[in-house]
Amino acid sequence: MTLKFLGIIPNTPTDESPTIWLEEETGDLLIQSYKATPEDVRQCQEIGSIPGHSTDVPDHETIIRLPAVMLKYIPKTESGVAASAAPSA
Repeated sequence: MTLKFLGIIPNTPTDESPTIWLEEETGDLLIQSYKATPEDVRQCQEIGSIPGHSTDVPDHETIIRLPAVMLKYIPKTESGVAASAAPSA
């Protein structure tokens, strides 16, 4: 696995470091950020995603809160689509 550092929240304190890395082979993003609060999770579960899909968060997953200032570090293709979501050529 080859990671590339993309960015860290500007002026972050030493003990709070929302950070984004790109796994170059897959295009996956690895994100360190703030844990969603129980209220955030409850609201996500109430809204849901697609009909029939569970709103439970499995033990191997979590919901994080990514500060809007971090969006500038998410890679884009020329079409503006997030690079990790772009179809393979």
